[in-house]
Amino acid sequence: MGLKNTIFLALVVSLITKEALAEQHVVGGSQGWDQSTDFNSWVSGKTFNVGDQLVFKYSSGLHSVVELGSESDYKNCDIGSAVNTMSSGNDAVKLSKPGTRYFACGTSGHCSQGMKVKITTGKGNAPSSSSTTTTSAASTSQGFISLVLIATALLIASLLPQF
Repeated sequence: MGLKNTIFLALVVSLITKEALAEQHVVGGSQGWDQSTDFNSWVSGKTFNVGDQLVFKYSSGLHSVVELGSESDYKNCDIGSAVNTMSSGNDAVKLSKPGTRYFACGTSGHCSQGMKVKITTGKGNAPSSSSTTTTSAASTSQGFISLVLIATALLIASLLPQF
């Protein structure tokens, strides 16, 4: 394989691998985004990395997801200065950079009753060390698509003219 093909293949594989390693975390696990969920226990021991995705599953109309801008807002359940508000019942948030993000339910009284979660994202893009991370059909199909793309890249690289 020529240098051009090798470089092309390396770029394609590195891009695909980065996405394939990202995990999807259903906030609250099987209980989802609900008042009965102990979010401190759920987040304990989990590793969140850049590229991962949080998915909030809940009854639309009963709950919502509000992203708060500071730890003070999080501690005081001050949802009045929200950075983002979501209410579809199946909201996805990509963890695009390292740092801490704060989420709470926007329904009156729910945050103060514990319906809030603090997520700290690390720099790594390795799979989560937690064996309890929920993987959805979407992330399974993403892995399959990644394999198909890798095979396609290999085929294209083999067909390119050699130097």
